[in-house]
This record gives sequence, structure tokens and C-alpha cells, in this order.
Amino acid sequence: MLQKLSAGNHQQPFRGPFTITRVQPGRILGDNTDTAFGPLAIIDHAVMKKGLTIKMHEHINDEILSYVRTGVMHHKDSAGFEAPIASGKLMMMNAGAGFWHEEKVKEDEVEMLQIFIRPKETDLLPSIQFHNKPADNPDWYVMVGPEGSNAPLYVRQNVYILDAHPKAGEELKIPAYAGLTPFLYVMDGEITVQNLVIGTQEAVTDLVNPLPDLSANEDATIVLFFVEMDAQMSMDGTISGLK
Repeated sequence: MLQKLSAGNHQQPFRGPFTITRVQPGRILGDNTDTAFGPLAIIDHAVMKKGLTIKMHEHINDEILSYVRTGVMHHKDSAGFEAPIASGKLMMMNAGAGFWHEEKVKEDEVEMLQIFIRPKETDLLPSIQFHNKPADNPDWYVMVGPEGSNAPLYVRQNVYILDAHPKAGEELKIPAYAGLTPFLYVMDGEITVQNLVIGTQEAVTDLVNPLPDLSANEDATIVLFFVEMDAQMSMDGTISGLK
């Protein structure tokens, strides 16, 4: 049975030059004891205005994918890396025992997702990864997978993350991963899944069956997660550990 998470369920912990719409995926289940969807803890849908600096700060036990739709976010971190992150340039911070980073917006405003995954264990070694992908792929692109998978970026958890950018009027088959549960988030645009309309900042899942094919009502940017719902996970993350 399809279940939908509506945009009206989200909180906005920050508003202004740095506005965050905090998507708590577990709310799709109607369970208030934990707002995560398995180890998928939080999707922060952020808009950052020109001139914004988020000063150097630490994350502990968070696995964080930075996914930019528009604009350029300038990243600097405690490992000495500096890089512009834009559409098609992915960044995965595996914070582990501790990782510091800073974000700046020098040009036009940035719209991006910061996706927080709970790792399997506490205080793993910190690392950072980057990957260049097509910016406007019409079909699914596997961005993130567990360690040892063929995905270009790894996460210390049994989670896959894919994206696609279907155009208005196109249909797209949704893949399935054995033993994992799907969670499909619409970052921008609107789609229909089996007569259920899913708009911007909304999501859909089916806890039992694979998701049926989708139709794009508008040009869309969609991010698809597959998670092991009962995975072993650390609850000690700076952000991902929040309930």
C-alpha cells in the first residue's frame, strides 16, 4: 500500500538567509517515537542566500550527502579540502569520530539537500568523498551505496541513494533492491505514482511492494532511497541521532 508524506508535515528550524525545511522521513509511517525511516534520519532541504557563511562546525557520527540542485556551495574542511559543490558534484562526509567543515555562498543562492544517514557503528574513521555525475540524467543514477558496492560514493550503512530528472510527460520505472524499502522524495516538480500525486518536498513509500512506475507531471528532480529498515545503527550522530 502506498503511503505519502505531505509537505505540510515539515518543520523549518532555520529561516532567513539560511532556510531549512527539515524532512523527517519516518513521519510517513505515522510513528512519533522516531522520525527516521530506518537509518535514513533527516533530509534538510536548504536554501542559502548569496553572502552566507556557515562557520566551521563539527559533525560526529553523521553520514552526510550534499546534493546541490542550483547554485554553488563552497566547502572547506578540517582535512584541508576546499571544493565548490554544484549540480552534478556530489560530496559525502563520513563524519565518524569527528569532522569539521564550513560552507559559503559567494554567488547566486543555493538550493540543496543535506541527507543524514545513521552509520552502523559509533566513532568510525572520518573521511570525505567527492564524485562528478551527470547534472540532468533523465534515468536513475546510483550515487551512494554501502561499502563494497559498485556505487561511486560509499556510506557505512545498508543504504542506496539514486536520483533522476524526468521531463514532463515521461514515465519512469522505479527499481527495487531485494530486502530494502524504498523512499522516494520529490525535490522539485511533481509526479504521479498510481494515482497518487507527489509534489515538491513530498515523498512516497510502500513498505511491502516495489513502487510502481511514475509519471512526471512537470520536469522533476527526484531522489530515491533504499534502506534496511531494521539495520543496526548508531544513535550518537550530531544530527542523524535526533529523534
